[in-house]
Amino acid sequence: MDEQPWRGELRGLSFAPYTDAHNPMTKVDPTPEEISRDLKAVASVARSVRTYTTQGTMMQVPRLAWKQGLTVTAGAWIGPDLEANKREISNLIDMTRSNGNITQLIVGNESVLRADVTVPELIQYIRAVKALTPLPVSTAEPWHVWLAHPELAQQVDFIAVHILPFWEGIDPDQAVQFVMERYEDLQRKFPNKRIVISEIGWPSEGLTRKDAVASPVNQGLFLRRFLAVAQEHNLDYFVIEAFDQPWKMQVEGGVGAYWGIFDADRKLKPALDGVLMNRPDWPWLSLATLAMGLPFVLWLLRQELGLKRRGRLILAILAQGTVSAGVWVYAAYSGLYLTDLDIGVLGVIAPATLLLLGVFLTEGIEMVECLWRGSSRRRLAPPAALGDTPPPMVSIHVPCRNEPADMMIRTIKALERLDYPNFEVLIIDNNSTDDSCWQPVEVYCRNLGPNFRFFHLPKWPGFKAGALNFALAHTNPDAQVVATIDSDYEVSREWLKDLVGHFADPQVALVQAPQDYRDGKDDLFKRFCFWEYAGFFHLGMKTRDEHNAIIQHGTMALIRKDALTRVGGWAEWCITEDAELGLRLFEAGYRAVYTEKSYGKGLIPDSFDAFRKQRYRWAYGAMQIMKTHWRELLPWGERKLTRAQRYQFVAGWLPWIADGFQLMFVALAILWTAGMIVLPQFIEPPLTLFLIVTLGMFTFKVGKSLWLYTQRVPCSFIERLGASLAGLALGHTVAKAVWRGAFTTNLPFMRTPKLENQPAFIRGLLAAWEETLIAALLVGFGVLIMMTRGVVEPAAKLWAMLLFVQALPFASALVLSMINALPFGQRRHVALPLGAAEQAKSPAAE
Repeated sequence: MDEQPWRGELRGLSFAPYTDAHNPMTKVDPTPEEISRDLKAVASVARSVRTYTTQGTMMQVPRLAWKQGLTVTAGAWIGPDLEANKREISNLIDMTRSNGNITQLIVGNESVLRADVTVPELIQYIRAVKALTPLPVSTAEPWHVWLAHPELAQQVDFIAVHILPFWEGIDPDQAVQFVMERYEDLQRKFPNKRIVISEIGWPSEGLTRKDAVASPVNQGLFLRRFLAVAQEHNLDYFVIEAFDQPWKMQVEGGVGAYWGIFDADRKLKPALDGVLMNRPDWPWLSLATLAMGLPFVLWLLRQELGLKRRGRLILAILAQGTVSAGVWVYAAYSGLYLTDLDIGVLGVIAPATLLLLGVFLTEGIEMVECLWRGSSRRRLAPPAALGDTPPPMVSIHVPCRNEPADMMIRTIKALERLDYPNFEVLIIDNNSTDDSCWQPVEVYCRNLGPNFRFFHLPKWPGFKAGALNFALAHTNPDAQVVATIDSDYEVSREWLKDLVGHFADPQVALVQAPQDYRDGKDDLFKRFCFWEYAGFFHLGMKTRDEHNAIIQHGTMALIRKDALTRVGGWAEWCITEDAELGLRLFEAGYRAVYTEKSYGKGLIPDSFDAFRKQRYRWAYGAMQIMKTHWRELLPWGERKLTRAQRYQFVAGWLPWIADGFQLMFVALAILWTAGMIVLPQFIEPPLTLFLIVTLGMFTFKVGKSLWLYTQRVPCSFIERLGASLAGLALGHTVAKAVWRGAFTTNLPFMRTPKLENQPAFIRGLLAAWEETLIAALLVGFGVLIMMTRGVVEPAAKLWAMLLFVQALPFASALVLSMINALPFGQRRHVALPLGAAEQAKSPAAE
């Protein structure tokens, strides 16, 4: 930036010879040799130094400064400790008697401002010093303290005033004028007193206060302009300060460390002479981002991804952007002085940030694949039947537990109508406690002939997987295909006829049709849930099918019986035994086929609580699978899974893991905000990295979802918003499941309730009580921050806005729960704009 450099000598510098290895608060002082080194650096730019204390090796500063030709304004620290004050004054007098280069004394530094002593008490200390030395004596206070206490000015030989426009929140362009106006106020108030500006300066880094921005450019602009005015008016001053003081972050916050004209490594900043730039290393950073990102981009572009040219270009931009973000975030913190608290928080956030950058990239890849895929490798139609070969026998397994008898009978009647010549149905009722549920179903099945068999297992281990393994053991030996459906599903007549033909390919072990629901238009709550489910089947499953990496569901699945037996049947240790089986089939080298055409419809959970429990089970099961199959999911080495399969499974679960880390961020945000309110002098608004992680992921997640829904999911705008609301509402539930799944293994199977009564208002509120409490804490803390620190700190305002944004997913849970509970959420048709799918009577709706 173009501003006249200052190449003259400075009148004086505040001097504290502490590096990042020293701390006066813990009595870790520099050695005399280190002090001499620092004074030599000061002597190259200034003629005088000001000290603040006589503790430790600071007693030797005047003697060492004399060797460098420097004069000293010596200070004694006055605080609430009376004994320490006596020692300071005694040492100060001893220093003046031993060193002829001390020209004036300052007794106390902002002691009245901090309320460490009263004005009368400080006057007594000043009088005591004046009685023992002929040197001029004063105390140092901000300008407004002097104006408020003229009685203090009467007792000093000169006015030592701090005028720091940064702390006043003054714009850098108005800062020098502000200084001169305050200086003139003092001249008018105390016309017979010499005035020394004992602290004047600007920080090169740190947080913003009102219009005052801490930056290298603003530090240089202010100092150069002030020094020119000071020379013109022959002002006496001490620039604060000689060297950056990292230890000050413990008492003044992050900005307190950056007031030096030398940095903590004793390198002269460009504040006085040099080109003013906030990031002078930006050319090297730009080259670094290109050097680190380009190989990855080129590798992506060379892969056979089946993308159109636009998709490849956008993917390359996303990849380069992700790498660039990582490099620039690192650069933003590599030059900062960090407290132990900062380091601790970074130790948690930095790995999580890398993970979330990975999530950002994987979500971007999914978006690109959905929107700009070129030729498809999917096989949507089964091979034609071969001559007179009879169709293979299919064994349909329907596990159930405490399900309503009328619903089960409807499910069985739909199976009776199947247009397929060779199948059997096994209904396995395990661990039901209500005889009225299973006994009518058993009676109904007796009249259907030998191909419909009912089994009641009063006490059977393994939950749903245990029931399915029982059914597998009792399957007709002639069956070649096993089909599974949930107890609430009513299948279409064409299900088996249309899909069994895929098994003509011996490599195909799984044929999966989507989950679909027949009550998706019953009320507003279910409508939103319906479209939240639909997004995965319209987007994620189609992309996964391109890479032979679909997720198997526990319903509407056809499985080659020999393959099922070969891989060991259903995993009774896993709460999502269906997805785990699908992964084992891929590990065994089999292929899968996904058709987005609906062949069966079930029931959406009736309440928000049931909806949430279902997603909890899915996320917990995903963590179980990852912990068991982690070796196969590693990106390197020879594995049973292909690279594409490994990527798809990990990328599919990463957003859930990201939700877990977001919950950790929320907990840290609440704790940090409490600290900002209780200990404002020690804890500042957090590192920008915290803000980037949370705001960036939230914005991208919501924006990507709405965009993809607009392009690929046939629903209305209101339904897109509802689906987004439902997805956000599940974030806390998923996060809890991720953390619990990471550290436990024995979560009991939680069955998703069907056809339960709608909850009352209070039940709807209690269903989301955790989310409501967290949202209230975030909003409440945000308001408190806005009312206190937000008045002067823009960073605090930004932090408050972040708290409000973090509250949105939790508030979404309360909103969805109340939609479910309140009268307008009751079971009835809601007049909303119909999506294109419903207008066309697609398989997504009845």
